[in-house]
Amino acid sequence: MGEVRATAAGAPRTPAVRPGPGVRSRRTAGARQAQQWLLTLLPAFPVLLLVLRLWQLSRQDMPTMLLLVQYVSPLGMLSALLIALVWAGPLAVLVVGLLGRLLRVSNPERFDPERSLLASGTARTPGWVLTAAVVLATLTWQLRFLPALLMLALWLLALRTRYLYPDRPLRIMLVGVALPLAAAVVAYAVLGPAIWAAVRAGEWSTVALLAVPPAAGTVLTGPLPPRVAPALTHWLAYTVAAALPLVMGAVFLRVAVLPTAAIEVAPTETDRAPTSVVLGHMITVTDTSTVMLDQAGVVRFLPNGRVRTQTLCSEAARVPFSVVSVHGWPVEETTLDWMMPRRPVAPPDQRCSGRLGNGESG
Repeated sequence: MGEVRATAAGAPRTPAVRPGPGVRSRRTAGARQAQQWLLTLLPAFPVLLLVLRLWQLSRQDMPTMLLLVQYVSPLGMLSALLIALVWAGPLAVLVVGLLGRLLRVSNPERFDPERSLLASGTARTPGWVLTAAVVLATLTWQLRFLPALLMLALWLLALRTRYLYPDRPLRIMLVGVALPLAAAVVAYAVLGPAIWAAVRAGEWSTVALLAVPPAAGTVLTGPLPPRVAPALTHWLAYTVAAALPLVMGAVFLRVAVLPTAAIEVAPTETDRAPTSVVLGHMITVTDTSTVMLDQAGVVRFLPNGRVRTQTLCSEAARVPFSVVSVHGWPVEETTLDWMMPRRPVAPPDQRCSGRLGNGESG
């Protein structure tokens, strides 16, 4: 039953209508059903990506795809998927954690884990998971995205402090205002030369990624208006949930899942053609033939008796988009790239360019 409140003039207002027990139970059942569907579809998403990658690799030819499914190692494909998309896990965890905590601080009455997927995910995510996500993102995100990671971490810490210690304004002020300001000063002291270099080079996207997040670290450390928070946080969560799989699919469809090889093939006794080089993806080697998927998407069965040499071709180094670096650290490299020893540069094998060892065209 809604409460009848009187105005200043004494006239009664319209009773506030609240959903009855039946409506609340239906909403709760709908939220639980949505959670069950989500938990069911999440494991299927990596399988869908793997199938789409094989479908693209086979040039939409079903017999070729079935051959790839038969011989391609699932462990190899899962390894390629993990390496290519390791950045996406921390992003999803941090964004969902931020939006859920923002809803909880801004409008506690609408934070109901039984009726909201966002609230349920936030309530069931312990703090150490967020900490692990920050650490993993620090290692796997490119340097130009680390200021945004700092901004997300400061927002999460400030919202957590405001929720756990609402009666301690000094602590809230230190964590929500003083700490972000100090972090921004340190960030600009470190990133200042790189920001200026990006301005001179005309790389405005790099300028925005390096310059905006430190200043924005003080913006979202407190609650939103209670009426705006539920709709805004849920729509942002839906937008991220819709956009992230598309971005992950676009990234993974460009990842190599089969080794690239160059094979010297000798001519037959009746064929006077010169020795040729076949470039493509190595599928498998049987007792009688070497099976390859050439650059045109055609499966080639090369008799083992005609195979002279086999060479594994490394992927070409990615051409950097940005020329900006932070104290010698390119902004397009991750912390792992910077920490790990670099592979020595070796002269490229001519066979990986379709030429024989003596320079003759294959």
